Amino acid sequence: MSNTNSHRGKHRAIKFLGAAAVAALIAGGAVESGLVASTPAHAELRSMAQPVTGAPAFADVVERVKPAVVAVKVKVQNAADRDDGDGQQFSMPDLPPGHPMERFFRQFRDQMQPGQRGERGERQQRPRQFGQSLGSGFFVSADGYVVTNNHVVDNAAEVQVTMDNGETLDAKVIGVDPKTDLALLKVEGSDFPFVKLAPQKARIGEWVLAVGNPFGLGGTVTAGIVSAQHRDIGAGPYDDFIQIDASVNKGNSGGPTFNLSGEVVGVNTAIFSPSGGNVGIAFAIPASTVENVVASLKDKGSVTRGFIGVQMQPVTKEIAEAIGLKEPKGALVAEAIKDGPAAKAGVKTGDTIVAVDGERIKEARDLSRRVAQVAPGKSLSLTLYRDGKERTVTLEVAGQPKGV
Repeated sequence: MSNTNSHRGKHRAIKFLGAAAVAALIAGGAVESGLVASTPAHAELRSMAQPVTGAPAFADVVERVKPAVVAVKVKVQNAADRDDGDGQQFSMPDLPPGHPMERFFRQFRDQMQPGQRGERGERQQRPRQFGQSLGSGFFVSADGYVVTNNHVVDNAAEVQVTMDNGETLDAKVIGVDPKTDLALLKVEGSDFPFVKLAPQKARIGEWVLAVGNPFGLGGTVTAGIVSAQHRDIGAGPYDDFIQIDASVNKGNSGGPTFNLSGEVVGVNTAIFSPSGGNVGIAFAIPASTVENVVASLKDKGSVTRGFIGVQMQPVTKEIAEAIGLKEPKGALVAEAIKDGPAAKAGVKTGDTIVAVDGERIKEARDLSRRVAQVAPGKSLSLTLYRDGKERTVTLEVAGQPKGV
């Protein structure tokens, strides 16, 4: 080795040893002659080839639940190919009457739509074009009911599910709920492998497994932890997502997230992706919401929600101080809709709803979720804060009007 190479080698060694010395000082170790003093921690690092004990075991859980997870393949009619009522697929530009380019665009439109009209001017059927979308889902019963996302099967012309063993089956959409982004499918048959929804809420820090069909690969498993609950990401009026720090990608939508007992704690529905790729943050619909929505879709094909007829706004710190509330919690009534259940019970604009059936609410969105879960016709008590005092009113919950 030349003197130059020897010098470079020494320089690299010095840099490496310098980093080791800093690491040792941070860890509380001593440094002698550039070598880190032996400690239990460093001894463990030097023996990484040995088996690691105490780590979570996923293989047994995956083996049990994977057969119940399916890939969902959807044939969707392309929006650009849907007939608008008069057979036109080309949109004319907005030109003033008599514009010299009007004739040119009309001719261009006719050329772009061959076969729309025959020689005698009669309208002919143009072949439809279809696109395809992929997602995930899972069996929740042995008789073929499958849960997935609404956005996976939205505007579906045909739906198929592919099981873990490669078998492909036709599926029927039983019902959808856009407000929670859930859908229920049905496959004809029996004795399908299925999984159960978790009866308890997922805990922050709990290990979870996401199983699904990312990028059409099928049967892919990733692991992570529950990092937050009750996330509101602006997806809908009843946002109450579990945040999962795991690798969930496009195609995982509608797939389940399991706890280590093999129970479904959530349905994957969205990812946080500022760059368009996976960054390890995903959001899942909690099992409690899935259970209620699926039961309603199975029974009626749609979801009926409770309605009390109030427009609400958050209670800010400034509002709480102004009205005398100790904490900025509850839902401020911006308007009690005339002849609505709340107005009939005596709720007024300016009241603050602080509890539902005796249970305190933190914010306006909590009230929306609580009321939505009550079946129309059932009674509900609201605790109001008005003029420095609390009072309770009872009302009969109505059905949510369409479009609300």
